This record gives sequence, C-alpha cells and structure tokens, in this order.
Amino acid sequence: SVLPSGGSTIKSDGILVGSGASQLNELSDYYNNMGMNSEGDVELDKESNTVDEAYEKVQEEGLEQSEKMADTIQAALDMSNVDSSQVEITTTNQYVMLSLSSGILFDSGKADLKAEAISVVDKVADAVKIYDDNTISIEGHTDNVPQNTAQYPDNMVLSMYRALYVADYMRNITTIDPSHIKSSGRGEYVPIADNSTPEGRARNRRVEIKIYNSYYSEIN
Repeated sequence: SVLPSGGSTIKSDGILVGSGASQLNELSDYYNNMGMNSEGDVELDKESNTVDEAYEKVQEEGLEQSEKMADTIQAALDMSNVDSSQVEITTTNQYVMLSLSSGILFDSGKADLKAEAISVVDKVADAVKIYDDNTISIEGHTDNVPQNTAQYPDNMVLSMYRALYVADYMRNITTIDPSHIKSSGRGEYVPIADNSTPEGRARNRRVEIKIYNSYYSEIN
C-alpha cells in the first residue's frame, strides 16, 4: 500500500508517513484502512494538527494488539505443554515473535527438521493458526561460523533453507493460506548475542516466526 499523493514520504518501521499537517486526513483514512481488527475501526483524532500524533496512535494500538495476540499464543502453547525454554515470545508494535533454537529443530549444518522437532513445530503451528488472516514471516538465522557443504555452501543459504523447511511444513499441516506465510534467510547478519562464546553462538542459531498484527500485515 502507498499513501495518497500530495507530499513527500519517508519510511519508518515499514509504514510510509506523509510530511505535513495537510496530509493528516488522508493519512488517517490510510491508517483506518490498515487498522481494522476484531474490536472495530481504530479511532483517530481528526482534530489533531500533526501527523506524529496519528502515527503514535497507530503504534500504541499496534502494540496493544500484539500483546493480546501474544497472550493468546502463549495460552495455547501452555495448553500444549510447550516448555518455555523451547519457544521464546516477544512483542513489538508490528508483530508477535516466536523464537525457536536451531538446536531444537535441526542437526548441525542441516535444514531438515529433526524427528523430535516435529511435535514442537506442530504445537507452534496450532497456536498461531488462529491468525490465518495475518502475515506470518519465518526467518532463519545462524552464527558466524563458516558453513561450506555441497548442499549449503554458506550460512545465508543454510538459513534460507531452514526457514523454508519450517514454512513449508506449516503450510502443509495448517489451513493457513500458503500465500500468507513468507520465509527468508538472514544468515549471520542479525545476531542477538556475542558470537565469540559458545553460548552466544547457540542463541544466534535460531528460527524466528513473526506473526504481524493487522496494522502491518500485507495481505492482498
């Protein structure tokens, strides 16, 4: 989606924001179109004299929605007896993120799901399938130890296939529209811990499943 014409734009956190108070009415309509949820339209202050206030309102509503989604997903995982050490949940104003350690999912240097990983992914997929109208993005991440095999010549390729295998598995076992599930490999380039220690490298080897809220889902 793009903003109506009539002003320069900047990109911030995935949303295009028009410059100037003259864009507010069109921006409010744009945000309202994005902001439909089970509780109804987001109400924006049409008397506001700055785009920033409308933008901040959307960020607040997005975070609130993400937190509610996270509570629902966590409750489903608890009901399925998923250990909290297996799936870490965080929220942003854009999405709920489930982070799974690659050690749980894959053998070293492989992208095929381990037999013992299937039940975990089954339970995760079951917990997120309620949000089948939302964009679900699956990202693979590695540590910075060089990878070089005939099948996976570097970390970027390995991470890409790991994300793809998880995405394809979720497509096969749920009723989620396959087009709503995206996958990508990020390689070693988005570490969350220090790669100089074994513990840090283990944390960096992960698959992240991001369920975007209605404000940031890109469903055609």
